[in-house]
Amino acid sequence: MFALPYIIPDSTVALLLPVSTLSGSLAAATLLVSVVLYFVTPRRRLWLVTFILYTSLTVTIASIIATTGHSSSPLIGLWMGVVVFAGIFGWLGIGLIGLLLVAHSAHQFVTEASISSIVIAVIATLASLVVSFIIWHSKSEKDTKQDKAYRELATELSHEANKSEIVINAINDGVLAVDKEGVIQLINPAATQLLGWGQNDAIGLSYESVVKLKDKADKPIAPEDDPIAKVLGGNREVHSEDFSISTEAGKKMLLSVVVSPLGQPANGAIMVFRDMTKEKAEEREQAEFISTASHEMRTPVASIEGYLGLALNPATATIDEKARDYIQKAQASAQHLGRLFQDLLDVTKADDGRLNSSPVVVDTAAFVGDIAEGLRPKALEKNLRFVYQPQVDDAAAGDRKLMPVYYVHADKDHLREVTSNLIENAIKYTLTGDVVVNVVGDDSHVTISVKDSGIGIPAEDIPHLFQKFYRVDNSDTREIGGTGLGLYLCRRLAEVMGGRMTVESEYKKGSTFSLVLPRIDHTEAVQLKESTPAVVKPTQQSSPAQPQISSEAPEQAEVQAPVVAQNTQPQNITQTQSTPDSTPQQPVQAPALQNTAQPIPTAATRPGQDILPRRPVTPQAPNIPLSQLEQNKAQYTSRPVQIPNRGTSNISNQP
Repeated sequence: MFALPYIIPDSTVALLLPVSTLSGSLAAATLLVSVVLYFVTPRRRLWLVTFILYTSLTVTIASIIATTGHSSSPLIGLWMGVVVFAGIFGWLGIGLIGLLLVAHSAHQFVTEASISSIVIAVIATLASLVVSFIIWHSKSEKDTKQDKAYRELATELSHEANKSEIVINAINDGVLAVDKEGVIQLINPAATQLLGWGQNDAIGLSYESVVKLKDKADKPIAPEDDPIAKVLGGNREVHSEDFSISTEAGKKMLLSVVVSPLGQPANGAIMVFRDMTKEKAEEREQAEFISTASHEMRTPVASIEGYLGLALNPATATIDEKARDYIQKAQASAQHLGRLFQDLLDVTKADDGRLNSSPVVVDTAAFVGDIAEGLRPKALEKNLRFVYQPQVDDAAAGDRKLMPVYYVHADKDHLREVTSNLIENAIKYTLTGDVVVNVVGDDSHVTISVKDSGIGIPAEDIPHLFQKFYRVDNSDTREIGGTGLGLYLCRRLAEVMGGRMTVESEYKKGSTFSLVLPRIDHTEAVQLKESTPAVVKPTQQSSPAQPQISSEAPEQAEVQAPVVAQNTQPQNITQTQSTPDSTPQQPVQAPALQNTAQPIPTAATRPGQDILPRRPVTPQAPNIPLSQLEQNKAQYTSRPVQIPNRGTSNISNQP
């Protein structure tokens, strides 16, 4: 409008609506700044810049109205339109309009304009302000709160997204996110480094072309074993350490993989993986060291046990009561050390998957009852009330219980070891009160439970009880001692038998440990018994001059303890032959002797197990005087002692 008179000098519009130089300059400046800020927007000061532009526009319109007739100006509509937008800026915008209205009214009053002109200007301005308030501030309180909550939520989500991105990029584990089609949507720097891909190169590709998983044998996995496919199809988390991967450079890595679903149902999956190659190598080295060291140390410990037994035997040594007490304590410590070495060997076997299992049909209630009766004296020594519930009967009431029959198909040695460990732990950690052993079952499971009223377990320690070398560390347990291997070994043996371990405990009130095994019915038990032939393995009998150490692998070698002769009345002795796996075989009848051999418990003997010799015990010669033994040590330790007409003695220089 300012330029129109110069472009069309005789234009009627230019004559009716003349625009002053001031108004034209303000309009040009406002237009120029608006165009510039449209392309270069200062995000942080957006509200302030917008208000400045609105102020410039309002002043420009006000100057045009003032130069074209004030209240009677044909452009009064522009003023009313610009006032309507004042409500966007709240009280600041309303204050700006009010200031301009006061200035206009004062100018009109000074110039002695008509009162009607001032009233028209005020009415037009106030009407526009009311409309502005209705448009921009008429939302209900509920809508206002919703908008505020939305803005707060959006801000919070934005902050959390930034935090999550920082954390994901900072962790050393590889993180990979895919959509429901298996297309990679996110990959962090650690994953790109492990896989050998660039971050921008992997996004948008199928995960199968980036993450080429293989099994431990370095063979491609089957589609049904793919962890991401499992999660996308079944919407369940998958955790495994049985995968390996080959990078673009050809390097093989063993992986620990956790894949979790995103949404219900799975709209995607997120995979977290890390390199376990070094950890697995260290675990193998540690297991080999423990296995070798335990075997090598178990051999001299077994010999120490045997010779301590000889020292305690009145037939071979004469000692006073004080010395006997010392030797008994030393023997108990040696036996404890031997059990520790055996536990270490069993743990390494469990970790390496070398635990042998020979399942047979077992009547659980009767089997556990024998173990419980064997450990009852330990409980009575501490004045504990020891109860085996399946055998409890109330004679006073004339009510007698029948022993229930629950069959399981499990390895007897494993079952004996787990049950013995649980009962011994209950006795050890119960200072006063009860130890109750029970066997119950349903249609599918048999549960062996050991309940005590001992010191209990704090709630924070229960999730870690079955971990290797984990012990509850408090004032109650420090005095009792332990290695933290027993429950770990119980868990692994339970898994080998197809069962599981459970625990319920309350600190200071006692604990209940349970072994849950799959149950078999009577028909299946009979079929399994009939289908399992009784195989009798021949026992290899070494000559007396040979050391009694097996030539098997280190973890399988058994050490024979020295045999101690004791004076007893003539009796018939039935010696039981045993195979290397300690499975009782056919009995061999020995002639009546005046001296019977009793083997000293060795480190290989497990708590609660019957002590079975590794070979038939030959008849013993009469006791040799101690003075004669001391005078001719070499004769009786380097080779068998020849007794005329009475056979060969078993006293030999055994390692």
